[in-house]
Order: sequence, then structure tokens, then C-alpha cells
Amino acid sequence: MKKNTFSNEFIFQVFALLIAFIIVHAFYVSMVRPAAAVHLQQQAEMIKENPEYVTKDSFFVVIKDYEQEACFILMFWAFSILAYKGLAGRRQQLLLERDLLQLPKGLPIGQEDTRALVKRLESLPQTEQQYLLPRAMLTGIERFSATRHVQDVSTAVRDVCESEGERMESELSIIRYLAWAIPSVGFIGTVRGIGNALGQAHRAVEGDITGITENLGVAFNSTFVALIISIVLMFFIHQLQLMQERLVLDSERYVDHWLIRKLRT
Repeated sequence: MKKNTFSNEFIFQVFALLIAFIIVHAFYVSMVRPAAAVHLQQQAEMIKENPEYVTKDSFFVVIKDYEQEACFILMFWAFSILAYKGLAGRRQQLLLERDLLQLPKGLPIGQEDTRALVKRLESLPQTEQQYLLPRAMLTGIERFSATRHVQDVSTAVRDVCESEGERMESELSIIRYLAWAIPSVGFIGTVRGIGNALGQAHRAVEGDITGITENLGVAFNSTFVALIISIVLMFFIHQLQLMQERLVLDSERYVDHWLIRKLRT
């Protein structure tokens, strides 16, 4: 089941990347680049009519280059992965609001009750059985059935929760990579813009600085857009990490309250 879950998530990530590329590229081809070209042409005509005219910025001009397009594709890809993991975490949080063992209030749990409790947990839907809380409770019940030591149950549950926390942390590596890659793509645009501007230096000597200004605009705009996207993305990454950490801690407290405290040797 774990392998199947991983493969489903991998397929989702691949399709999310393809969809993000198609949508962003279509938006750029149909709207961004044509609007940017029109704006630049209008500004050039205004400068010819009035050399002292101060050019106005346009959002489409700021985001028109290939580096910004790549940054937006990576951003939407990262957001789709964040949403996928966030919904999965939310479903696990909702499980904490249910009484999985369905025991009468105040009734202790003895070794003779473990088989019935295992059956109740195994009667859950297959998807819910793979969540952290049912796995932690099932591990604790099975450990109590084998050893009859409450301390062993507590240790086993803690180990399951810690391993799940480490797994969730490692699965965030792809999103952290995207958060690192986006500023790097912006820096590529900066290098490209500065390199092209230096290639227009001979025209600047002749008095035509149009090429230099355009390429410097590419350099600064790509870095600006990439940094803004990275700041926003890092905020949501930290929110997801906080939600996952709360899930692990809340699951451990749930097992302690509904299972471990009721165990009687």
C-alpha cells in the first residue's frame, strides 16, 4: 500500500508539472508577450515624439521573459504538491476527531481486549489504515498483546510517530528543491541579461543605449520576480511543515489519552 501511495503521488506530480507548463505557456503566448510587445512599441513611439518622456512600467513587460515563465511554472507545480500534501494532512487531522476504539468511558483495556481492538482498526477503510493514527494505535495494541508492558507500548508508539515525522520531512525535499531552483532560474536571467547588455556596449558608445536598457531590464526583472515567488513559496512550505509537525504530536497525544492511559496489566 505504501508503494502504491508513492506511485500515485509520483504520477500526480508528473501530471501537475505538465498541466502547469501547458497553462502558463498558453497564458504567455496568448496574453503576456503580445501585451508586452504592444506596450514596448507604444513607449518607443512616445519617446520618439518626446525625448524627455518618462517610460511607464507594465506588469506584462516585467514577466515577459523565459526565465519568469519558468519560475511561474515551477511555482504552480510546487503549489500543486503543497495542496496535495496539505489535503492529505487535513484528512489525517480529521481522523483525530473520531473515536477509533469505541470503548465505554472509564473501561480499562486488558490483554484479552486486544484482539477485538485490532479488528476494529482493521475494519477501517484501506486508505485510512495507512494513516499515522491507526498505524500508531495498531502498533501499540500489538505490542501490548505481546509484552503486556505499558512502557513498551509507549516506546513503540513514539517510534512510529518519529519515523512518520522523518518521512514527512524527507518528502518535503522536492518542494524545498523548487524553492531553491526558482531564485536560481531568476539568477540565470540576470546573467543572460547582463551578458546581452555587455554585447550592446559598442552601440552605447555610439549613443544608442536602447539595447543595454532592455537587457538590463531582463536581468533585474527576472531576479525580482524569482525572489518574490520564492518568498511566497517559502511561507506556504513552512505552514505545511507546521501542520505536519502538529499532526505527529497530536497523534501521539491521542494514542496516549485513548489507549495507553487505559491499559491494565
